[in-house]
Amino acid sequence: MLAVSPLGRSEMTLGEKLWQVRWFFLFLLLLLASAGFAVLYSAAGGRIEPWAGRQMLRFVVGLGLLVMVAIVDTRLWLRYAYGIYGVVLALLVIVEVGGAIGMGAQRWLDLGVITLQPSELMKFALVLALARYFHWASVEAANRPLFLIPPIGLILVPVALVLRQPDLGTAIMLTAGGAAIMFLVGIRIWAFVAAGLLVIGTLPIAWQFLRDYQRARVITFLDPESDPLGRGYHIIQSKIALGSGGVFGRGYLQGTQSHLSFLPEKQTDFIFTMLAEEFGLVGGLALLGLVVVILAYGFAIALRSRSQFGRLLAMGVITTFFLYVFINVAMVMGLIPVVGVPLPLISYGGSAMLAMLFGFGLMMGVWVHRDVIISRHVMGPEV
Repeated sequence: MLAVSPLGRSEMTLGEKLWQVRWFFLFLLLLLASAGFAVLYSAAGGRIEPWAGRQMLRFVVGLGLLVMVAIVDTRLWLRYAYGIYGVVLALLVIVEVGGAIGMGAQRWLDLGVITLQPSELMKFALVLALARYFHWASVEAANRPLFLIPPIGLILVPVALVLRQPDLGTAIMLTAGGAAIMFLVGIRIWAFVAAGLLVIGTLPIAWQFLRDYQRARVITFLDPESDPLGRGYHIIQSKIALGSGGVFGRGYLQGTQSHLSFLPEKQTDFIFTMLAEEFGLVGGLALLGLVVVILAYGFAIALRSRSQFGRLLAMGVITTFFLYVFINVAMVMGLIPVVGVPLPLISYGGSAMLAMLFGFGLMMGVWVHRDVIISRHVMGPEV
């Protein structure tokens, strides 16, 4: 099949691709990241260091990465999807063998210049691999039990490696993200029901393999008041900070729970709590409203793509973004156990930000190449 550009020719020039980039979407990402810069500045007591300045630099680098990824032909991402997955999987294995240890977990690779967390990259490498696998599949083929064995393996192998780090939050995201793509492909609901029942049935066995701190988090979620100065301290202080913000907040730089060091991990996992304390319910809802607009933009891009691979890729990226936000906000509100998932583009951290912007670059690339047709009747892309 002929691959046709949005301008009616077989290929686009670099200038035409840059013109196709939705710069308003990048502006939305800038607004979201700016909220993070402001809160990180406040978290440091009104200083740009040590967090806000570094986060700004990472965001600028990440935006450049986003644009570079967006102009790469979608068919190339399809061709090399398995290779990218394999490289990131190898990095996870290297982390298992000799990764850097921090806060009791072995999740990072110290590359000298930067410290890389491969599990963040795996979230989007998995999306690429699953989008390629299901690109060729009809609904009938996708519902054959044997056909589902490879994608389940693609999900479970990195999940097992991530759980050994240990990183329960990322393992949950990989599982949920993979399941979401399988649902979008048209896997029948009975398969998910059967998988859910299987998970429920194995919970007593899984409980035996959880680390002590992971069990403590579940117990704390069920009864945080049982140990208010120990295991329940994080979530209790988070709820106090959320409540103290009221409707309009205490004011910028005026958060008592955060500035008096009652709120733990205020620059990473609990940054939404700090924002809500200083800007109140109105500020929290405004941030979530911006998230909803970004989600709607992502879904629109996915629906506009003429290729199955493009649709699945864009939906996988925007679903991953949703899972980041949902898990983090639900966690700091005490609706789910604390699992250590950052708020995307807002929480301090290089690997998570760059990985998310790489994912958004893939999604924007789907838009730039939205009219490129990739045949689903041959086992390989036409490049």
